[in-house]
Amino acid sequence: MAEPSADTQRTLVQYEIKDGVAYLTLTDPPANTYTHEMMLQLDQAVLSARFDKDVHVIVLTGLGEKFFCAGANINMLKKSDPYFKYNFCLHANETLNRLEHTPKLVIAALNGHTVGGGLEIAMAADIMLAKKDAGKVGLPEVTLGVLPGTGGTQRLSRMIGKTRSIELMVEGGLISFEQAKELGIVNKVLEGDDFMGQVHDYAKQFCPPNKASKAVGRIKRSVQSGWEVPFESGLAIERELQQQLFQSDDAKEGLAAYIEKRKPEFQGV
Repeated sequence: MAEPSADTQRTLVQYEIKDGVAYLTLTDPPANTYTHEMMLQLDQAVLSARFDKDVHVIVLTGLGEKFFCAGANINMLKKSDPYFKYNFCLHANETLNRLEHTPKLVIAALNGHTVGGGLEIAMAADIMLAKKDAGKVGLPEVTLGVLPGTGGTQRLSRMIGKTRSIELMVEGGLISFEQAKELGIVNKVLEGDDFMGQVHDYAKQFCPPNKASKAVGRIKRSVQSGWEVPFESGLAIERELQQQLFQSDDAKEGLAAYIEKRKPEFQGV
């Protein structure tokens, strides 16, 4: 039997829960490049957060201050045969699809450079928060003679349109967080020293009792599931999810609080 690799013996994705927020931290500094082992751990962390009733929001970030993630580990890809590379991309896509369709809000906290596969991971989140002047984003895979193969060509084009995404990818350059915000890739650029503290405060607003987290999750699910189907099918998905919410305790609380002119106290159920 083969000996387990060094990567499988250490934590590559740290999982922590704080105030209803699950933090999934990529922990392979300095660049937090991902390997097959890291993707396996990320996949398990996503599943853990999805099925944990005490988790209402998921935050993705990277360890350290220089990189969120610099993409796939180049040495791993260089040494791998074509069969492994194909299946590696396939599994990475499955993991990011799972993250994207998990019915809980996912926030990517970009604490540093977010390039290549790192940006592809971040684009599977619902909202991107970036630390001011902390790094750049981009999909420079063309400089390696390949394309962004973990959903990059598809997610970026859906975010900012065909022509802009093609321009960004074929030029292979990097842009600042501020430029990424102007293009619609990044949602907010946060100033100040306590970046993760600000991220936590932002994430907590979507947790009970502040928000009906089930409604937040179903809004996400309705958009994600309805985005690629005909309009009428999207409306059907919306109606089905709305019916589920009407039966929830939080919907009853929200309607009662509105009538009674008081602030609702949501429980996430």
